Amino acid sequence: MADTRFPFFREWPPPAGAEDWASMYPYFTTAQPEGKDVEDARLWFADTMHWSRAVHPLDSIGAEAVYLGAGQSSARIFALPTSLGLDMRIVNGYVYISPTGVTDPDRINERLAHFQERAGYYYANWDILYSQWKDKMLELVKRMRAITFPALAEYEPLEVVTEARGRSTAWDLISGYHELIEEFFLAWQHHFEFLNLGYGGYITFFQTCKQFFPEITDQSVARMVAGVDVLAFRPDNELRGLARTAVDSGVADVIVEMRDPDAVAAALDATPAGRDWLAKLEKAKDPWFNYFAEYGFLHDQDTWLTDPKIPFDGIIRYIGMLREGEDITRDVDSLRDERDEIVDEYRSLLSPDEQAQFDEMLGLARNVFPFIEEHNIYVEHWTHSAFFDKIRELAKVVTDAGFLLDPEDIFYLNRFELDEALNDLVAAHAIGVAPRGAQKWQAEVERRRVIMSALRAAPALPALGTPPDEITDPFAIMNYGVTTDRIRDWLGAGGSDGDRLTGAAAAPGVVEGPARIILTEKDLPSLQPGEILVAPITAPSWGSGFSIAAAVVTDIGGMMCHAAIVCREYGLPAVVGTGFATSRITTGQRIRVDGGAGQVVLA
Repeated sequence: MADTRFPFFREWPPPAGAEDWASMYPYFTTAQPEGKDVEDARLWFADTMHWSRAVHPLDSIGAEAVYLGAGQSSARIFALPTSLGLDMRIVNGYVYISPTGVTDPDRINERLAHFQERAGYYYANWDILYSQWKDKMLELVKRMRAITFPALAEYEPLEVVTEARGRSTAWDLISGYHELIEEFFLAWQHHFEFLNLGYGGYITFFQTCKQFFPEITDQSVARMVAGVDVLAFRPDNELRGLARTAVDSGVADVIVEMRDPDAVAAALDATPAGRDWLAKLEKAKDPWFNYFAEYGFLHDQDTWLTDPKIPFDGIIRYIGMLREGEDITRDVDSLRDERDEIVDEYRSLLSPDEQAQFDEMLGLARNVFPFIEEHNIYVEHWTHSAFFDKIRELAKVVTDAGFLLDPEDIFYLNRFELDEALNDLVAAHAIGVAPRGAQKWQAEVERRRVIMSALRAAPALPALGTPPDEITDPFAIMNYGVTTDRIRDWLGAGGSDGDRLTGAAAAPGVVEGPARIILTEKDLPSLQPGEILVAPITAPSWGSGFSIAAAVVTDIGGMMCHAAIVCREYGLPAVVGTGFATSRITTGQRIRVDGGAGQVVLA
């Protein structure tokens, strides 16, 4: 008999060695005794889409900032009628979230009036406000990169006196850290300025289609807004351009044969054609290589700059395709032709009045849709890469002062503890005495190193707590793929079995072939043409892998997750949100992916 609920927080024991895990995080990010009854009564699902592994203490700032921004936007700024955002807890190092909804009809109507006025203003002025938003984000990243953390000097610069500043430059260490934290939180406030409205615009169109065409599939609705050409595809387009240039200029052999970025650069620097190619590579790096291999929420995820082998593997993959005579251009025109054909087919079934309503909702959905895929370049990639760069600059100062043995140890302190350590450091420096807690933090880091190792060795449970009879939260369904059927699967009562997995039918097509388990982008070079890419979740930066994969299967995600959107844009059959694909499928195993039915059959 299947279970009717998942374990409660307290019923999921931490792995051996990690019993004191909760002490590493700010108290309000973990469960407290006073919230037990409410927490037990709700469903909490793992947000492994954004935090694929247990989070280090300092990385927990991401979970704080994301769900604060989401809640403020949903509940207080735009007054979404039925949603107040997502509650968050860290449990055994993993991030779990729970939708907080509004069910009282009177309150929904009250909020609806506010929402229509506020969201209506943004929808009516979307293009100009979105343009301003991009400038706002670029300025924020610029301010973040301008923050400095000066080394503590024996004597203050003379300018402190001659300019009568009246403050110590040592204080910049603390104020710079506060500024960095403030900018990070502000970025996530900006993130949700448009995102929920973007989803709202699409969901409104989705519901309009379901009203007019009750039998229409979710996938057909999604394909009516496909064929977008957004900034999220630009990094991959840069790799395609570099591959073409390498082939055309005759330097491709060096890149393919040497493979190592440093060795390639040294060899190409000896020829004019090679230097021209290297100049194009350098031009592409800023800003397009400030691009995380995964989602950018964990400090130990590489960007294309910190691990240049990742973009080089993509370039080499595209060179191989060009040599095989393949066209590596993303076929946006075909997607748009298919999109328009689907729209014409359904639109022709409507009356003139209905067509006008349909056209209005379709126009809104297409106008807001690019932000859904494009925003992550500005926030998750450019802002987060600047944030982690600055934290590492600060870490060097803290390490030089003896608080840490290794700069990377800074991630074992949460943001409040780091503030304490900085105050200790600056206060001790001011009067020339030893800080009170340098050895304390070194010892604490060593203790937490053991805890983190144990947490990361244990996987997250898909969900905790008590599920409702039916999942209705549109964001949980659209973005995370948490549906009533998925919950039944996780509880052992759904349609999945040992030979078959079910998920969201993300992109159409039927493909059979060998599977390749890809846990991170570093595994992508092992993907062979014709193989089916099976991953916990894919990231937008996996574009070159999509060009040779036959299909995509993921553990998590819904119709509007990045993986689903990108697969539709690349014309790849995809089933997302299967829950267990990476644990039930093995590399080399033949599987059959039906992207239209949302099913994966294991041979």
